[in-house]
Amino acid sequence: MARKETITLQMILDTAFAMTREEGFSNVTARKVAAKAGCSTQPIFRVYKNMDELWDAVYQKAARFFQDYYSLYPRMGNAPFSNLGMAYIAFAREEKHLFELLFVNSTPGRKSMYEILNGGEGNVVYEINLAKAAGCSDPGALFMRMWIFIHGAACMSLTGDYDLSDMETLELLERSCRAFLAETRQE
Repeated sequence: MARKETITLQMILDTAFAMTREEGFSNVTARKVAAKAGCSTQPIFRVYKNMDELWDAVYQKAARFFQDYYSLYPRMGNAPFSNLGMAYIAFAREEKHLFELLFVNSTPGRKSMYEILNGGEGNVVYEINLAKAAGCSDPGALFMRMWIFIHGAACMSLTGDYDLSDMETLELLERSCRAFLAETRQE
């Protein structure tokens, strides 16, 4: 009778993903995953051809995790891009290592920041349509202006240099959006 496999692909992926969240993606090695999963490296390479394949699976799981995070994040703002910004900044604060993996560390062949943000639901497109409805003549320019601000705030939270409350952040995002909207109407 064949020995029952106790270490599954899902267990390995979940272990590597948990390690990424806790310790950072660069700490996900075959030996460390095996030790954390309570096995040798053999089960890892039985289900994954190599570490690149496991790393890609972790990356894909992180991108889905962000989409779930964003879809469940409470909507508090009324201005275009304010809710997307709030969720993004909170994600950076709460999931530092996943944020770095998805939005800071660039790796060829991976999704762009825009692709991750837009997701399957069209998150950015929805916000651009809100900007159009608010009278913005160039919603792409508004998105770029807002995104520079939002990404900067999120990156500041990684280093501990961003200490605004959620309400202060929301107010700042909405005020910035109104100012940028006024500029796009005048241009």
